[in-house]
Amino acid sequence: MALAVSERLDALTSWHADWTGLRAAVLGLGMTGFAVADTLAELGADVRVWASGEDADRERILEVLAVPFERDALGAAPDSLVAFAPEVLVVSPGFHPDHPVLEWAAASGVPIWGDIELAWRVRDKVNAAEWMLVTGTNGKTTTTQLTAHLLAANGLRAAPCGNIGVPVLDAVRDPGGFDVLVVELSSYQLHWIRREGVGSLEPWASTCLNLADDHLDWHGTPQAYRDAKASVYWNTKVACVYNVDDAATRGMVEDAEVADGARAIGFTLGAPGPSDFGVVDGILCDRAFLEERRTSALELTTREELGRHGLDAPHIVANILAASALARSFGVPVGVVHDALDEFRLDHHRIETVAASGGIRWIDDSKATNPHAAEASLKAFAPVVWIVGGLLKGVDVDELVAAHVPRLRAAVVIGRSRDELVSAFARHAPDLPVVEVDADETEQVMPQAVALAAGLAREGDTVLLAPAAASMDQFTDYADRGRRFAQAVSEHLGDEHDDRDGEATGDARPDGDR
Repeated sequence: MALAVSERLDALTSWHADWTGLRAAVLGLGMTGFAVADTLAELGADVRVWASGEDADRERILEVLAVPFERDALGAAPDSLVAFAPEVLVVSPGFHPDHPVLEWAAASGVPIWGDIELAWRVRDKVNAAEWMLVTGTNGKTTTTQLTAHLLAANGLRAAPCGNIGVPVLDAVRDPGGFDVLVVELSSYQLHWIRREGVGSLEPWASTCLNLADDHLDWHGTPQAYRDAKASVYWNTKVACVYNVDDAATRGMVEDAEVADGARAIGFTLGAPGPSDFGVVDGILCDRAFLEERRTSALELTTREELGRHGLDAPHIVANILAASALARSFGVPVGVVHDALDEFRLDHHRIETVAASGGIRWIDDSKATNPHAAEASLKAFAPVVWIVGGLLKGVDVDELVAAHVPRLRAAVVIGRSRDELVSAFARHAPDLPVVEVDADETEQVMPQAVALAAGLAREGDTVLLAPAAASMDQFTDYADRGRRFAQAVSEHLGDEHDDRDGEATGDARPDGDR
């Protein structure tokens, strides 16, 4: 019986295969879980959903789709799930690998898929677009959006999707179809993709932008986190784009099994070697996609041009180089890249100037949800009154604090787990003014933080919200945290501030370069 199920699953590599009656269990009813259930129902599978959370709107839609749903604490495999005897279980990214339901599935021989594997198998519903994969500890969303923007500027139908907020399954089912899907992948999603065999991805190009400890509460160890990220390069057909300045990403490419002819393409904030993208005298260059790459380079843009739109902070320049490499691998001309970069703007909550008043700038980088991202932001500004804290996810902040004490005017610590940060400041900066926001109510956190920061900042300073931590302890998400920060700044400054209308600005000072 198990062999027959395995053979059937091996045959399900197309939207047009026979999915009818396949017993498919879906774990979770968030954005991803709902997209999985909706897709499987459309394919004619016998699909049922189990989740611990409540979502009245999605539950109503499942009822219309005739998809059974059961709310359960999921402390163990529900009896109804065991009785259902699924032939495959599709898990949402938030479930830890050691979750009791997943352990039951593994022990019972039930294959476990992530949404990405399902999307890859059914990618040919309209037309089988090429995939470009983007991961990294930081910069994924900016790079994903920019890559799609560069491809679209060349007349291609390109969609940013995945962890960016649009499920890949929604993109592959779009009736208009696409030429390229630029897929942002979290380490959670990468954990579940297979590296070889039926259902393994074969991307056109791929990149891991950088690697620093993160999500250790989910993966368990730094090595497990690294291994998940490394999966992005496997089976790449054309270009493995890696960070020359991050040895871990180079090692991932060296270890990966890729298609014959696939090239390793580096990007660096320094001078590029042959097959690299880099920066020479403030000029962003391509030395990879030209015949004379050993002696010549192609100009993409300049740091000066990027600075006009706040895109010249070092970590943003790195993202631009990576996105340009991905786009160039698909034949986008350098002239198109140049003009498209002139039109690109960062999303909100990414080094976004929300106000300027009295010689003090207020910067929202709420997207800096881990120490690595916060470090990149801190390097772009000085002196800084740093608003920091939140849910640390098991990551050590000691090194981050120690490294950036010289840049700091003061620190305002938020979040329900403030002790680790306060202790780190006491060890490494005993003379630095450090104040805590002890508000328990979400509505009070940012008004208090902003008032405290305003009292500490001087003319020429930057008040920087770069929390180095997740937001879920006190806010809905990082965007909610950033919006509340901007609102608090506006209310505190009243009519005195120079409102930038949300334009994202990097404006890195000379000492912000790394």
